[in-house]
Amino acid sequence: MFIFGLAPAAFAQQHTVTGTIKDDAGEPIWGATVTVEGSTVGAMTDENGKYSIEAPADAVLSYSFIGFAGQQIPVGGRAVIDVVLKMDSETLDDVIVVAFGTTKKEAFTGSATTVKSEDITKSQQSNIAQSLAGKVAGVQLSNTSGQPGTNPEIRIRGFSSLNAGNSPLWIVDGMPYSGDLNNLNPSDVESMTVLKDAASNALYGARGANGVVMITTKRARDRKPVFNVDAKWGVNSRAVQDYDYIDDPAVFYETHYNALRNYYLDSGMNASEAHAQANANLIGSANNGGLGYMVYTVPAGQEFIGINGKINPAATLGRKMVYQGQEYYLIPDNWTDAAFRTSLRQEYNASVATSGEKTSLYASFGYLSNEGIAYNSDMERYTARLRVDSELTNWFKMGANVNYSHFTYNQIDDSGASGSSGNVFAYTTTMGPIYPLYIRDGNGNIMYTEDGIMRYDYGNGENAGMERSLFPNGNALSDTRLNKNYSEGNALNGTAYFDISFLKDFKFTFNAGVALDESRATSVTNPYFGQFASEKGIVTKSHGRLFEFNMQQILNWTKLIGQHNINVMIGHENYNQTSYTLGAARSNMLTQSNDELAGAITDRQSANSYKIGYNNEGYFGRVMYDFASKYYLSASYRRDASSRFHPDHRWGDFWSVGAAWSVSREPFMLKTRDWLDNLRIKASIGSQGNDNIGDFRYVDTYTITNANGEVSTVFANKGNENITWETNTNFNAGVEFSFLSGTISGGFEYFLRTTTDMLFSFPVAPSMGYSSYYANVGDMRNSGIELELNFTPVKSRNVQWDINMNLTHLKNKITMLPQERRNKVVEGYEGYVSGTTFFGEGLPIYTFYMKKFAGVSDKGEALWYMDEVDDAGNPTGRRVTTTEYTSATDYLCGDPIPDVYGGFGTTLTFYGFDFGINFTYQIGGLAYDS
Repeated sequence: MFIFGLAPAAFAQQHTVTGTIKDDAGEPIWGATVTVEGSTVGAMTDENGKYSIEAPADAVLSYSFIGFAGQQIPVGGRAVIDVVLKMDSETLDDVIVVAFGTTKKEAFTGSATTVKSEDITKSQQSNIAQSLAGKVAGVQLSNTSGQPGTNPEIRIRGFSSLNAGNSPLWIVDGMPYSGDLNNLNPSDVESMTVLKDAASNALYGARGANGVVMITTKRARDRKPVFNVDAKWGVNSRAVQDYDYIDDPAVFYETHYNALRNYYLDSGMNASEAHAQANANLIGSANNGGLGYMVYTVPAGQEFIGINGKINPAATLGRKMVYQGQEYYLIPDNWTDAAFRTSLRQEYNASVATSGEKTSLYASFGYLSNEGIAYNSDMERYTARLRVDSELTNWFKMGANVNYSHFTYNQIDDSGASGSSGNVFAYTTTMGPIYPLYIRDGNGNIMYTEDGIMRYDYGNGENAGMERSLFPNGNALSDTRLNKNYSEGNALNGTAYFDISFLKDFKFTFNAGVALDESRATSVTNPYFGQFASEKGIVTKSHGRLFEFNMQQILNWTKLIGQHNINVMIGHENYNQTSYTLGAARSNMLTQSNDELAGAITDRQSANSYKIGYNNEGYFGRVMYDFASKYYLSASYRRDASSRFHPDHRWGDFWSVGAAWSVSREPFMLKTRDWLDNLRIKASIGSQGNDNIGDFRYVDTYTITNANGEVSTVFANKGNENITWETNTNFNAGVEFSFLSGTISGGFEYFLRTTTDMLFSFPVAPSMGYSSYYANVGDMRNSGIELELNFTPVKSRNVQWDINMNLTHLKNKITMLPQERRNKVVEGYEGYVSGTTFFGEGLPIYTFYMKKFAGVSDKGEALWYMDEVDDAGNPTGRRVTTTEYTSATDYLCGDPIPDVYGGFGTTLTFYGFDFGINFTYQIGGLAYDS
């Protein structure tokens, strides 16, 4: 505790006022500010919450601390004034979670956005990451799977790498977190803060290049016990608009008939011959262009399709036939209706929070059941959390926070594989409306096996001898019902800390975190139907364990000298991650109900296990300074080491500097204070690192194999001991504003991210014995603008209406590729092709490279563009069309990065009831459905 400033000589009857400042839980507040209104005299509380200040007997003292509602109290001649500051939801907006602590938002020079608890729980998401959708400018989420609880891909201000990771770092209660985000209950979360620039992320050094998402869990804040119980119910339905495809069997046959007829006309047949040949081959083998199935009954001696190209009006849907002595009835099924459902989501949470004189406690329990829109796709989760914080003495504080989760997932294959494990989504969009889903007897009843298993049509001749070329010997809908693909496990995540306050201005903090994720996955292919039936069922088991241990030692020094506020922090962090994997598979199962390895007899995959470790160590420091709560400066530095690089190149240096200016607090802005609440300008620049590649890429690795009973090794990976960090240099500048007592607020920011020394994976010829190696070659740039706006047109005690929106405009460009990869020139850009993507200097990442559709010819044939060439084979610069797809030319066809993306929403609070709706949007950007 100290006194700053000098009271003016005009003050009369000066005397000393002392007291203690505590929070509403009864705990002393260290670092609270006490000022004499109308002067520059002020003081700060010590570690015991005590203060002393010189003030006139008729003065008014102002008490404040970040995150608490301030108070103004007249001295009234008193010598002792004790104050209790209460947490306030509005003043909580003034506090922001940053690397290794919190700070006042006005003192923060970087770029960050906080999503609060009420916004997280209102979104009703199973996965905590989904709560960010549309809430934070610069953040883009994409879901690559329809499975319940799937972790979305998250990009913060674009892409930073081609071959290293682009995902952000997750921090839970100050500790790095690499476990499954589904193991965290969103109802336990107090806030999520997204750190987007160098001033925010540089202290995380090696792992901060792609942004940081900081999760802070709830704690007790009230001395009275607070009980919360909530129950949520909802439904899941398919929201994605389906393709516009033919769903009428008659139209499907007619369309295919016309395609065959046109083909035969082009081959030289006359109209009568083409008609007869098309009718003959329409339902025949795929080798002759046929569909393989006939599901109509046509009167004897009559044609199925008439000369007018229309189905015979006398034909009726449904066909009974005898095949190998067995009667069958062929009729198509609606595969989409059979595949998808409207499913139930239910969630229950209970928590208790209480705080005593020295100790506070928060405990919670949660249950979630979430069924997917496809059958046999669901998740179930139990969570429990216990947090205890205790102030044992006025200089020693400690606490612990433990989270447990038990989970079970049932999953279907959505990877796009063919055959019996095919993608059910692909089946429903590509399967023609003439194909049956089930095998039926002559009376139209679904047939069953001797084991009581419903018989499905696999298009392999078992259904009346019918065969189809599309997904032969496959039925994904059957697989979702008969196959098993589930995982179950437990996750335990715990943190502990202690604080020691000493010498008035110093505080030492020790943090430790442990996380253990353990999962067991089981996959069983059915022994009845499909391509694996000959192996009488296959059971595959895999067991994984992820162990994380993190330690931090942090020393803070805080000093207020007059109007100069200084905070210096130094620290050390050590992070260790170890993963274990064990797997095996067997076939020839006795019964599918026994899905353990002991239930099968034939080894299909030898048991295998491996262990991988990753270590990171860093030393860091930060200085934060402000003068008169108007001018703010910050600087940080971190030196990091990663086990993913050779010892000679293991260490990297990362830094940031930032500044902010509260313009609205200047004397020349006095006339605007009746309508301008806040106007603030800020800027920062710095660098972060990225080591998100596989382990042991800097050394040659080998696989141990069996060579005729002898131990042998096979070359597996080529190492490069010279690889080191990718470096991401980040510049950010922006302005924050608030008008009319917070009725309108927001911010505008410009950012520029430049990646150098990209970790690039160089593919090599198969004859080399390995697939690729890594090197630091290549540069990339992301630039853009962000806008956030908040509007509160109505605000009273019982009614409040809030409107919010944000948008981001992003430009991405690959600025340099290694010479070895600039092996092709496309439309003036040098680069290389990977599948349907062209990576070229000067182009956005993931630019599509494929053939361009040119329309339909007068004969109904698809046309494609191709470059015209002269007699010497050189392009003439003109484009012509062709009906031969393989002859068409590949062109640059745009990229998936949207021109603008963001979110908007509105919330109405009316006498305790909340009504809200939120949207995410994207303008521009292409998607390719393969």
